[in-house]
Amino acid sequence: MQYANITGWGKCLPPAVLSNEDLATFLDTSDEWISTRTGIKERRISHVSTATLASLAAKRALAAAGLDAAELDMVILGTACPDTLIPNSASLVQANIGAVNAAVFDLNAACTGFVYGLSIGTGMIRSGAMKKVLVIGADRIPYFLDYSQRDVSVLFGDGAGAVVLEACDEECGLIAEKLGCDGEARDILAARDSGTARERFAAVDGYFDVNFEGQEIFKRAVRGMGQAITGVLEKLELEPEQIDLLIPHQANVRIIDTLAKRMKAPPEKVVVNIEKYGNTSAATVPIALCEALEEGRIKAGDKILTAAFGAGLTWGAAVIKWGPRTTPVGECTEELPKSDKTALDILMPWVKGCQEAAAKKAE
Repeated sequence: MQYANITGWGKCLPPAVLSNEDLATFLDTSDEWISTRTGIKERRISHVSTATLASLAAKRALAAAGLDAAELDMVILGTACPDTLIPNSASLVQANIGAVNAAVFDLNAACTGFVYGLSIGTGMIRSGAMKKVLVIGADRIPYFLDYSQRDVSVLFGDGAGAVVLEACDEECGLIAEKLGCDGEARDILAARDSGTARERFAAVDGYFDVNFEGQEIFKRAVRGMGQAITGVLEKLELEPEQIDLLIPHQANVRIIDTLAKRMKAPPEKVVVNIEKYGNTSAATVPIALCEALEEGRIKAGDKILTAAFGAGLTWGAAVIKWGPRTTPVGECTEELPKSDKTALDILMPWVKGCQEAAAKKAE
């Protein structure tokens, strides 16, 4: 049987930091209000496109694997924020990194996109159809937000993370997964009128009408990820105590704490970085995985459990058995194009646009 070992990993976080104090300069909020409810202290705001973030994360993952992009058979880009709907953004990533022999596609499962992509990429290798697959999670949710909506606009940040999967005979990589969707409640977390559902000649305000029902989302996120975790552990006949590291989706520290308690996982067995980056959607899991490796928290043979939940309402969990290598083969020294803009510089035109749109609606 073929397995899909994770041989490379890389992340890309834009340099501009947006703190809670920055948000308080134009929102009725404070660091205490945000951090006590979400665990978030700051997040990153990108001056470049989704595909640019994804491409640099991909190049870093390829360097860590010691691979040339031309060796890839497939590129899967998990994103809810493609630069263009037609063509897909994965094709731009392909061009940027030189993956000339790879099939490519975008995958939109919102915040669960990377877990879904990891499952699909692993399946392609297990089937024997492919040998080397790149899976990326990248999003820029802040670009679309209405910055008059305090509860939503404080949550999200920008970023990308990627892994390289390679066929191998040893049992490693993703060894079990449980994916699903709570479609009946899809409207409680939705960017309404964001596709062909929008009336064709309707006025465009420059942001989406995001419906975010926080309490109901919390309940369904805990339930959805809890069911996925239970299902995937049952598949492998594992007890929670046999998991070496929990890498949950970074949406809210209260959700993470609730899952950790269910898993009876002490803090040293849970990866939490939401305070630095906020919710980067499909990028949260691969970014957290990269940081766990950088910090030496993953050893060869470790069993890693990851779980995510997103709009749709998609959910999923996966167990990864780590392979023999925990250090990169090589390093990509490329950086994002330089920018002298602060996060507030990037954000303020969007904020002013939202304020002007709100004033027009109030007239």
